[in-house]
Amino acid sequence: MRIKGFLLGIIICSPLYLIFSCSSTAPSNDKQAINIPVDSRNEVIEKQVLKVGADQLEKYLPLLKNKKVGLVVNHTAMVNQIHLVDTLMSLGINVKKIYAPEHGFRGTADAGEHVASYTDKKTGIAVVSLYGSNKKPSPEQLADVDIVIYDIQDIGARFFTYISTMYLLMESCAENNKPLLILDRPNPNGDYIDGPVLNMQLKSFIGMLPVPIVHGLTVGELAQMINGEYWLKDSLQCTFTVIPVANYTHNTEYDLPVKPSPNMPNMQAIRLYPSLALFEGTNVSVGRGTYFPFQVIGSPFTTDTSYSFTPISIDGMSKDPMHLNKKCFGFDLKNLQTKKEVDLSYVIQMYQLSSDKLGYFGKNNFFDKLAGTTELKKQIIAHTSIADIKKTWQKDLLMYKKMRKKYLLYPDFE
Repeated sequence: MRIKGFLLGIIICSPLYLIFSCSSTAPSNDKQAINIPVDSRNEVIEKQVLKVGADQLEKYLPLLKNKKVGLVVNHTAMVNQIHLVDTLMSLGINVKKIYAPEHGFRGTADAGEHVASYTDKKTGIAVVSLYGSNKKPSPEQLADVDIVIYDIQDIGARFFTYISTMYLLMESCAENNKPLLILDRPNPNGDYIDGPVLNMQLKSFIGMLPVPIVHGLTVGELAQMINGEYWLKDSLQCTFTVIPVANYTHNTEYDLPVKPSPNMPNMQAIRLYPSLALFEGTNVSVGRGTYFPFQVIGSPFTTDTSYSFTPISIDGMSKDPMHLNKKCFGFDLKNLQTKKEVDLSYVIQMYQLSSDKLGYFGKNNFFDKLAGTTELKKQIIAHTSIADIKKTWQKDLLMYKKMRKKYLLYPDFE
């Protein structure tokens, strides 16, 4: 069913989230799309100018008038090359507080690095860290704001922690009766779905939702799913509004204008990330400490390859990388043609080549948390084929895909 006549093109997602269906698109496109054949609609939309939610100021500024505003943002929250914070302040919006995710407000902190709260020198606004011991805004931290905006560029992988921050923010907003405004952005890995669905017994900050490794949703769509499936604590409902991306489909190729984190420097890394991030739970380097992270893999325990690299400390990218100053042997994937799947060949091949198989997966269960299942590690050790491994994912994936269709805001890739 297509929803028409949205007021100012704004989608109110609670308690009206159930009105959306898989054929919903950005409201600004409804008029043009009415007489377009279904099989050509994606092509026509893609030829139009894509506008992220933040760029559509006319649709959300009325919601901010005379309000004290909190922003959950980082360096990716740009409006025509100007940060959203600066844009809103220049328009007289009362930006009261900034809440920063992993990597910090300016996006320069290492993965996992503690980010303290502070006052931003440029704006004079208090910055509250939502990474480290304080991952969820407290009632006190929300007390002096009337509305919260979430605008962070995601890359569409379950273990990329910006969506965990959004989940906890939704929970906190629901608990404290604060409305949330989500400025949607494209998902650069939003054109496929793959990987095991998270076993919730392995729930952690790198996996908080029962979705596959590659979930195929924008953050706006994911927020609808969180509310619609009652995934918040105690089945709470968050009152939120999504400003959708104009002229976007799940087949739209979108090159990110700003790297989403210090070690996501280009689209090759972003496309490889869902497959290579599994190595973060092993003794294999993904190139942190090089200028091509998530585009190479290697280990001191692998010697049967011709390619090698040596991780070093790089300020602003990786200060203390795995295997610091040690030569790592492995593979150069910088020019590899990526696939629309979670490609297990990398993690399996490096295990087979490792001279330290006992230490390959480490001493904790971090690999299991990344995979979302305890089975993948066992299957790799048992030399189970990739085809047979992926067969074990299909039942849960089929159920997920059916559920996902209910929450789409944009034409799908299938």
